[in-house]
Amino acid sequence: MRTDAPDVPKTGVWADVVGQPDAVRTLFAAARAADRQQRGEPAPPGAMTHAWLFTGPPGSGRSVAARAFAAALQCTDSGQLGCGHCTACRTVLSGTHADVRVVVPEGLSISVAEMRALVQASARRPSTGHWRVVLIEDSDRLTEGAANALLKAVEEPPERTVFLLCAPSDHPEDVSVTIRSRCRVVQLRTPLSRSIAEVLAERDGVEPQLAEWAASVCGGHIGRARRLATDEQARERRESVLRIPLGLGRFSGVFTAADGLVKLAETEAVAANEDRDEAEKEELRTAMGAGGTGKGTAAATRGANAALKELEKRQKSRTTRSQRDALDLALVDLAGFYRDVLVVRSGADVALNHPDFARSVATAAQEWTSESTLRRLEAVLRCREALGQNVKPIIAVEALIAALHRG
Repeated sequence: MRTDAPDVPKTGVWADVVGQPDAVRTLFAAARAADRQQRGEPAPPGAMTHAWLFTGPPGSGRSVAARAFAAALQCTDSGQLGCGHCTACRTVLSGTHADVRVVVPEGLSISVAEMRALVQASARRPSTGHWRVVLIEDSDRLTEGAANALLKAVEEPPERTVFLLCAPSDHPEDVSVTIRSRCRVVQLRTPLSRSIAEVLAERDGVEPQLAEWAASVCGGHIGRARRLATDEQARERRESVLRIPLGLGRFSGVFTAADGLVKLAETEAVAANEDRDEAEKEELRTAMGAGGTGKGTAAATRGANAALKELEKRQKSRTTRSQRDALDLALVDLAGFYRDVLVVRSGADVALNHPDFARSVATAAQEWTSESTLRRLEAVLRCREALGQNVKPIIAVEALIAALHRG
């Protein structure tokens, strides 16, 4: 029998859930209740349910918390649920557990066909684990048809299936009211800089001073902090973006700045996917018998070419999404700069989003009025909205940079 563990475990899979003690407490209690149910013992009513919705701002660790919970549900350790060492925990975290299906949308949306196949698979009984777990990252990317297909499964769930959905919020624009009403919501908060810096230094081996800097400028986004702390090119791209506000002296520079911003996003997207794309192509060619000789080779080659075209189509969609995500991150940095200018002009005693650009922020605060700064901030938000509506990036960004120049 498992022994009771502390209310908020800080080891094993839970160590990766940074700065979320309330969420960890709720999830750990649910995992213990589920474990007792499996062993036929009484469990607190309502502690465990079949559908969960993880919400929180970007970088708060929604998918990390969901994966930790999935690992705890499958954990076979006799001491602590979510030990992080047993085969079940390790396979869940690596994405190879037979009974845990993780959906990470690589395109701009999750299609109804993909969701129907997932729902069908979720109806099967677990093969090796305690539960069949379906984890959907970015469930706000579900199309209407895909959401309807998921709703049916959530309304009539199989006995030993658990659905874990991740979305920025429980707003109807992110997840439908009908799905949300059938889920237990776990709200994550923006982690404190101190917590992020500790994780970077202790787990990732980042030099403490660099870890503190990355934590102070990441906007509470743990993944961004790690990237800034470990990737010099990421730091250079951020600096290029934050030099834009004070670098728009002439209108002729508007188009240069817009083109540069879009190309920065394209470069980051290519860098993030290039190695993976080539590995997938090589794996497909090998599976389809590339380089083979003899009878049937011509037919196999035609099949391989068709499969390769389909793979390239999916990769293009993934790269497009990566580019949009990188561009959106740059816009968030710009919005943070203008927010800092407003903070300085108002004299508010609050931390800056970009403390390492405090001198530039002070210069802008002297040159601009609060009204013009606010107009610039609103222009950034309008650009984000336009990109969300699939406006061509270069058009949206040129309009943005022109608005920033005008003030």
